[in-house]
Amino acid sequence: MNLDVDDLDKATRFYVAAFGLRVGRRFGDFGVELLGGPAPIYVLFKPQGSHAASTTAQTRNYARHWTPMHLDVVVDDIEAAVQTAVTAGAKLEQRPTTQPCGKLALLADPFGHGFCFVEFIGRGYDEIADQ
Repeated sequence: MNLDVDDLDKATRFYVAAFGLRVGRRFGDFGVELLGGPAPIYVLFKPQGSHAASTTAQTRNYARHWTPMHLDVVVDDIEAAVQTAVTAGAKLEQRPTTQPCGKLALLADPFGHGFCFVEFIGRGYDEIADQ
């Protein structure tokens, strides 16, 4: 997974502190590999205002933004995970609420990317699956 950021050092500190990741490889001044989760995360330096793609006029903006794709991070203790992430610099957008599958909290990282913490209850997503 790749995450665009406008401050590579700040992003590295945030994701290491908030998610307990560790630095793997560094790619000069433009990227850092973070390890320790189920898949590597690559934080990539992309300046504020730079073009997102050659096929669009959109530019990168690191204020809070919505995207149809975000991370759900499964945790054992949602209250502790929220506190750790907020202390590291995340913004809590919705305190943990109980859903049929478990507890869910909505947050955003310092670069405007949304993510959720999920603490499963019972059978987790199987509690709401039709099949």
